Amino acid sequence: MSDNKKAEKITAIKGMNDLLPQDAHLWELFENTAQSVVQSYGFQQIRTPIVENTSLFARAIGAVTDIVEKEMYSFTDSMNGDALTLRPEGTAGVVRSVIENNLVYEGPKRLWYKGQMFRHEKPQRGRYRQFHQFGCEAVGFTGPDVDAEMIMLCRRLWDDLGLENIRLELNSIGDAAERAAHRVDLIAYLESHSEQLDAEAQRRLHSNPLRILDTKNPAMQDLVNNAPKLLDYLGEASLAHFNGVQKILNHNNIPFTINPRLVRGLDYYNRTVFEWVTDELGTQGTVCAGGRYDPLIETFGGKPTPAVGFAMGIERLVELMKVAGEPAEPNQCDVYMVHQGEEAQMQAFVLAERLRDAGLDVVLHCAALSGAGSFKSQMKKADGSGASFAVIIGEAEVANATANVKAMRGEEGEHQQATVAFDEVVDYIVDHITGDGEEHHHFHVHDENCKH
Repeated sequence: MSDNKKAEKITAIKGMNDLLPQDAHLWELFENTAQSVVQSYGFQQIRTPIVENTSLFARAIGAVTDIVEKEMYSFTDSMNGDALTLRPEGTAGVVRSVIENNLVYEGPKRLWYKGQMFRHEKPQRGRYRQFHQFGCEAVGFTGPDVDAEMIMLCRRLWDDLGLENIRLELNSIGDAAERAAHRVDLIAYLESHSEQLDAEAQRRLHSNPLRILDTKNPAMQDLVNNAPKLLDYLGEASLAHFNGVQKILNHNNIPFTINPRLVRGLDYYNRTVFEWVTDELGTQGTVCAGGRYDPLIETFGGKPTPAVGFAMGIERLVELMKVAGEPAEPNQCDVYMVHQGEEAQMQAFVLAERLRDAGLDVVLHCAALSGAGSFKSQMKKADGSGASFAVIIGEAEVANATANVKAMRGEEGEHQQATVAFDEVVDYIVDHITGDGEEHHHFHVHDENCKH
């Protein structure tokens, strides 16, 4: 390449985004909080591959769906000719793993997962081609109690994250025979009003008529509102299950709205379906969707095993956390090490490690393209880091075996500075952070069991 030819810039694939440092703390806060909540309900983590056999999703999701027909990233493995797909959702892989590893042999399992999913659809706020989901699957439980528990778990997560204005919509789509009877009447009703159906509804009329009820087309709202309601077709067992879910939610003061138009486009769902929705993100209002899928495991070749689960998009929840006022960027550290000269740098490394041993987050100033930096420029970096303390070491400090410890935060203690012997720096800072002073809440000490 000639010297005057500039290298072509390579950019990310459309709809596949970088997680940048300024947002990383929000993701960590969500993930740590979610993991803490699900573990408090007895859920265990499961991790499945990002790539699975294409047939897994074709069977689970259905060949005649938008996801399989238009949105999946599928390819042929050039090494052996296998048809493979980047996972578009998490449930199918978890169910495959449950069967393959015989996970319910000793009894039901509560499982949770998180990770990247991939769908080739139009990117929009909170919805991307590579996106991240957090989800739970309760496998082997048959009653309405675990359905209600799943919903209550979500409510606890919203509370712990400080999220408001997320409301619960609930429905039952019954069992296969009940849906079949409803489907006949629904198709007949829609055919009798075929002139009002848009192109999408015409396409779905015989392949997936339930999804027509979920249309966002304003011109079709009266039509679908007057359509036969699946709730009217529920038999005794399905109705008892649905009433059981509502009874537990009411007893625990979990408000909800029954939405007869809340459906699932996939055949393996049955009985309870639910969504948590918000108006804070514009038209893309669903932040969590779940439901019962008792027939799926048998469809995959396993023994008949009931199951219920949900998935939530992490990108959308991070957006909600921003709306709720989570700080744009947290403090990088507790202590910033400022130093000038080679011997001071050596001592700064020693003190930084001792402070980290005590459980503190420490940033040690390192040279940039512009050089090591003056004391003044380093102190600007210390202030910008959000550190509670700056530890300053120069030639005089090295000679006296002392460091200047400067309080960077707090009202009364701001800019207070003390000369502290090297061997006492750790105790001095920890005492100020954990002491009874008014400013101690500005700082944090962490250990292996703390999440921050």
